[in-house]
Amino acid sequence: MLPEGVAYHASWMDSSGARCFQIMEAPHVESLASWISRWDDLVDFEIVPVLTSADFWSKAQSD
Repeated sequence: MLPEGVAYHASWMDSSGARCFQIMEAPHVESLASWISRWDDLVDFEIVPVLTSADFWSKAQSD
């Protein structure tokens, strides 16, 4: 059910089982829109864009 260009990497659950954290990779956050729309009637989403440590520090040094 993933849109083209979106990759699933892993899931983690909090210890109470109340929250699931999904690690997804997409070229941009808009790529996740169709995936989210397939599930948003069942769950709430919070999208948090992240970088690898190497990408973060490379960007920080060039700023």
